This record gives sequence, structure tokens and C-alpha cells, in this order.
Amino acid sequence: MIPPRLLPVIAATREIAERFVAANRSLYLVGGTVRDAIAGRPGQESTPLYRESTASTTASATEADIDMTTDAPPDEIEAIVRPIAEAMWTQGRRFGTIGFRHHGRDFEITTHRAEAYSPDSRKPEVVFGHEIEVDLSRRDFTVNAMALRLPDLVLVDPFDGIGDLARRVLRTPIDPQSSFNDDPLRMLRAARFHAGYELTPAPELIEAVVALHHRLAIVSVERIRDELDKIIVLPNPEMALWFIVHHGLSSEFLPELDGLELEQDPVHRHKDVLAHTIAVVCQTRPDRLLRLSALFHDVGKPKTRAFGENGVSFHHHEVVGARMTRKRMTTLHYSGDDIDEVVKLVELHLRFHTYRMGWTDSALRRYARDAGPLVGKLNELTRADCTTRNERKVRELSAAMDDLEVRLAELNEREALDAIRPELDGEQIMTLLGLSPSKEVGRALSFLLELRLEEGLLGESEATRRLLKWWNESH
Repeated sequence: MIPPRLLPVIAATREIAERFVAANRSLYLVGGTVRDAIAGRPGQESTPLYRESTASTTASATEADIDMTTDAPPDEIEAIVRPIAEAMWTQGRRFGTIGFRHHGRDFEITTHRAEAYSPDSRKPEVVFGHEIEVDLSRRDFTVNAMALRLPDLVLVDPFDGIGDLARRVLRTPIDPQSSFNDDPLRMLRAARFHAGYELTPAPELIEAVVALHHRLAIVSVERIRDELDKIIVLPNPEMALWFIVHHGLSSEFLPELDGLELEQDPVHRHKDVLAHTIAVVCQTRPDRLLRLSALFHDVGKPKTRAFGENGVSFHHHEVVGARMTRKRMTTLHYSGDDIDEVVKLVELHLRFHTYRMGWTDSALRRYARDAGPLVGKLNELTRADCTTRNERKVRELSAAMDDLEVRLAELNEREALDAIRPELDGEQIMTLLGLSPSKEVGRALSFLLELRLEEGLLGESEATRRLLKWWNESH
């Protein structure tokens, strides 16, 4: 019986399948579409949990791409679908993939293939094939090695993917050492499927990861980064993060996590810092950059650990951690915007903890100015950073954060905190003080900005009077 979830996909592919039959070629649905229909999952291949390409910041609401495979070579695929394609993209031709749009849906059809890495290569060597069973044998896991033949809807499941879904087991179609040697990124994907589908890795799969984690060195940092992004936005990434640490994968691309497991945190006595970090990640909503900020927020603790009369301290770990975060994210080739956002959140994540000592309106303005458009995410990270089991402390922090957010909202309504700037601009300053563009204008702007932060909105007249008084007294 065909799962009802597949019926719209089958309808969408009918005309395409008929064209392949007319050309005497086979066509199969493969990948997540088949897996998720059988598993009873929503068909959301465009989300970071399921999609096989770059992870997005949040889940997309658009319809998923439909992946298919065929015995036709790429040139023939293009010839078959071009008459019905509304758009076409062929960048993946050398890997056997032709993409196109049909009736508003995106499709990718790939020639049956087998791909493997040579020991020192970062790119797969693609060999096209003719048999669906061979193609499926080269896929990462048995739960992904199922295909549905179109248009007659015959299920091809040579490695018992259905059984593994039912038993909640994660296996590879072939020997895992051979599979992970073919594409070492599959070891990271194992962590994602372990957590995303709650599949228990087979013992031989774990043994292969432990033995081969060093092979990640041949995988491009972009592919590793994209897989990390997919892991970090899982609904619950806890099992995946423990998997990559305990089986050696993090040592290859994120060694900061390994260091955290060794550091005892006196604030969170019931957890080491890694356990605390993973808990914080899981307590944040699945926003990619917010989750990355949670992952990195305490990486500076090992380097700042000190022992004194009052026990262990980690003074300025947020500053050290921000530098380490920038270095690691740069190494992983994150964009400059991504790096800047995560680094700022890491650097500011402790700022709130002086609030209970009493913040003036000036302190609130500086908090809003420093966080800028990230103030909402910073507050989310601060709330998530409380992982203590002490219910009284949880209530106190929550109440204090509630109070901070109320005060920020009230102050923002009066003063537009999201646009804090001097009340006079450079042109006005030059006119008032008889200046041309110079460092003196910059000094005057800095004076007015400090005035704005300290005292709030004064009005143009009072700002002018204060500027002239400052100028006369300083010259």
C-alpha cells in the first residue's frame, strides 16, 4: 500500500515518469521523499534536518525538491525533460544531476552512480551505473537506500531500510568502513540521523567511526560546516552532539568541544561545561546562529580557568571565547555576517548577570546599543544559559529577565533604542562649531553619543547648548 503522503508526489511526477517510459528508461523516487513517507515524517526535505544541501537559518515553508534517479545519462535526462521544464539548471551535470522546474515544483534527476574518495582526495570520483541496486548500495544508510519505481510504484529495498526504520537501527548498506572511506562526511551524517530519527547506530557503525574519524581531513570544510549547520538545528541535537564528541569526530573540526568535557564548572556543579553547553543548545529555539552561539558561548572557559580562595573562576571567558569563536568559524568558512553575529552573542552573553545589582536607564541604553538588533537573541541565549536544577535560582533569573525586557520595551517606546545616535549630525556640528571635516567632528559626535547614552533624549536645543558648552570648555 502506498502511503497517502506520497500520493501528491506521485501525481506531480506522473508526466515526467511517462516521458522516461516512452524513452525506454527507468525512473525512481529516492532519498528523503521515500524515507519520510515510510517513516511517517512530514515531507520537508528543504529543512536542515532532511535536506542534502546547504542548511538554512530556519526551516523553509516551501515545498520540497523531489529527488529521482534513472539509468539515463545526464545528456539524455536533459533531452527528456527539457520540453516540459519551466526552468533548468545543469551545474551538477558532471555528477550526473539535472535539475528543473515543472508545474512550480523543483526536481533533481541523477544518473545511477557509484562514488568514492581516493585516500587523498577532497572530491568524489563519480562513476555512472545502470542498476538501481548498485546505486542504492552506494548510499549512506539503509533507511536512505530505498527507491520507488515510477510510474508502476514498485518499492526497491534491497537492504531492508523499512525494517531498520521499524527497528530504529542505523546501518550502512555495505560494510561501514568501506562506506565511510568512500565518503567520510557520512560519519557526521550518522550523528544527524541518530538524533533526527532517533535511530540507534549499529555497533559496527560506531566502530568504523572511531577507527576512521581522521578521514574527515579529506572532506572540504564547506561540507563539514553545512553538516554542522544541519545538526545544530535539529529539533533536539543532544544525541548528535554527544555522538560527534564521544566518537572522535569533533576533534577533527571542532576540538573546542573536547576541551569543555574536561572542565568542571563551579556554577553548574551537576554538569561539566560540555554537558551544560549541550543543554543550553537544546534549550534555544532551532535558529541556526542562535544555536551556534549557544554551542560556542563557553569555549573560553578552559583557557581562563583559575584557582583561588573562592574556588575555580573563569574570568573574561566571554572575551577569550569570542576570539576563539571567530577563529574557528573563520576556519570553517562561515560568512562574515554569520561570524560577526555569533561572536557578538558570545562576547555579550554574561552582560545580563550584573542586572540584579541594579541597572540605570543609562546601563539599559548601553546594553541595547551594544547588542543592537541582536538584543532579542541575546536575551534568549541568556535565558537558555540557566541550566541549574535549583528551581529558586531559575525563578529568580526568569523574573529578572522579564523585568529587563519590560524596562527595555518601555525605554524603547520613549527613546527608540534601536536607533541610538547623537541628536545632532555631522553637518550640524560643523555649522555650529565652524569646522570642516576632521577628527574634531568625530570627537564632537562621540561627546553627543555619550550624552545620549547617559541622559537619553534631550532635544535638539539642549543638545546644541551642551555641545557649545563642551566645545568652549575643551578649547
